[in-house]
Amino acid sequence: MLKTRLTALMAGAAITAALSLTAQAAKPAHEVVAKGLDNPTGVAVQPGTGHVFIASHAGVHRLDPKSGKLTAEVAGNPTDIYGKGPKYNIGPLGLAFIDANHLVVGDGSRPDGEELVRVYKVGNEAAAEPQAEGKALYTLGPITASDQTAKGEGNFYGVVADGERIFVTCNGDDTKGWVASARVKDGKPGKLKLSIATKEATEVDAPGPIAFAKMGKAVIVGQIGEVNVEGDSLITIYNPKGELTRKLTTTLNDVAGLAWSGSGKLYATDFSWIDASKGALYQLNLGKKEATAATAKKILDLDKPTGIAFDGDGNAYIAVFGTAAEGSDKPAGQIIKVSGL
Repeated sequence: MLKTRLTALMAGAAITAALSLTAQAAKPAHEVVAKGLDNPTGVAVQPGTGHVFIASHAGVHRLDPKSGKLTAEVAGNPTDIYGKGPKYNIGPLGLAFIDANHLVVGDGSRPDGEELVRVYKVGNEAAAEPQAEGKALYTLGPITASDQTAKGEGNFYGVVADGERIFVTCNGDDTKGWVASARVKDGKPGKLKLSIATKEATEVDAPGPIAFAKMGKAVIVGQIGEVNVEGDSLITIYNPKGELTRKLTTTLNDVAGLAWSGSGKLYATDFSWIDASKGALYQLNLGKKEATAATAKKILDLDKPTGIAFDGDGNAYIAVFGTAAEGSDKPAGQIIKVSGL
């Protein structure tokens, strides 16, 4: 009897070990492709070249994935501080391309009511010298205090754009949780206007990442929630009229990035402010239209991840704040390339 029990226990241990190895082997291939960044946030891949543009406290950078060369593209932003509990220095935040050579940059380096959305013309090769922050091709905003926003808007964290529209998420008036938008006509953006009051629609704070739906004109917004509350992040969908059509719980602590893979799967990063050890990349399944909860499948543990973007080959580029070595004053931010998603 004892021998039988020992045999069963050994078999169970072997199965557990095998499952553990299988789970570890199932992690997608990933590597650090840029490091030494100061609190990187927004990530956007340039159509055509596949160059990766990155927003950080220091400005906007360009990474050529083939050569590994990292260069400054836009510099000279002021600086601001954001956060509850841990606080972080921030500059430009969200990034998106209107087309191959026009980059939208959402700012976070000024006080609310003074923040701007800039559109820069960028080439297919790295610039010899970075553009000055104030020398943008177009400047949208600021959105100052009014009867719609008590103190004006700022911290334009999430940005998504195409040839017709620009959307940016705002963290100014916390009672509203605004998404602002601008029309694009003949390549030129119009006025930036407040369009969706997400806090009023969802009763949850802080719109963060934003993406277009796979089909149609809808937008998907990640509602971060309170940074000191676990599992309160939402995924929400708004139709072209700005009406909330879906609200899904996620179990994520602080959804910080949203992007569609080339195979049509939705991925999210969780910064997890309350517990950085739980930061990770997830695949989200939104389920059927009547579903009220998204299924979140953990793909990869990450150290305070923020923005995510995919290139044309299906590789994901993810910005992470990282954690500096004890006693070091060197920035710990990185870009992680994840393949095979």
